[in-house]
Amino acid sequence: MRIVQITDCHLLADPRGRSRKGFPLRQLETVIGRARQLRPDILLCTGDIAEDETPVAYRYASDAFTRLGCPWFWIPGNHDQPELMEEIHPFHDELDLGEWRMLLLDSRVSGQPGGCLGKAQLQRLAEQLEADERPTLIALHHPPVEIGSVWMDAIGLEDRDALWQTLAPYPQVRAMIFGHVHQAFAARTTSLPEETLGDVASDDAPDRLEGASLLPVYGSPSTSDQFLPRSHEFAVDEAARPGFRVIDLKGDDFTTWVERVDL
Repeated sequence: MRIVQITDCHLLADPRGRSRKGFPLRQLETVIGRARQLRPDILLCTGDIAEDETPVAYRYASDAFTRLGCPWFWIPGNHDQPELMEEIHPFHDELDLGEWRMLLLDSRVSGQPGGCLGKAQLQRLAEQLEADERPTLIALHHPPVEIGSVWMDAIGLEDRDALWQTLAPYPQVRAMIFGHVHQAFAARTTSLPEETLGDVASDDAPDRLEGASLLPVYGSPSTSDQFLPRSHEFAVDEAARPGFRVIDLKGDDFTTWVERVDL
């Protein structure tokens, strides 16, 4: 089972519209072209699909995702309008991946750059994990750990401690993936985010995790602009290329890596 994660497309109604450093639709189409060569079974977009919150931007995304030729799913980010998204393609909170499954969380807070899951959603997550012991991936938009960038950590997941406390009794959770950070990131945690081990990683090579006691968490490059790792203030990484994450599920194990594209 091969999953492709793309994120933070920031599309505009103008198909030739420019972001800070590039052209979001052209970059997304280049990423999709490379992802298609890898023959994914599932595509997941982890939020911030549209920059200008227009219906046409979501249609561009839908058209691009459909060209992959596999089932695709999305969750909203802080820049998104869920109502517009759902008019084009339904939301799911759980994906059956055979031996595995994926749980999709909505961390968007209307009008806020930071995220929060809330008590009701965390209760639902505990119920889902209690009901099924299959190996599980969790996906959300906002990072569930600090990533080492002062400005980004200030707009991360507000209730991340509550998330980790919810996950603590459930060893079937094997990894979390997220968007929002516009950079490759890899860390391994125990039960609370302050115990995070590891730093921002280039993550351009496979990372195999077999029976690890620490839970790995992964951020993915954006298909649009990249953010400079470990920056105190907002900064674009002009040297980094757009990309996406690949996750291969094999038995109880998985392999993940980041693919970059040339424009």
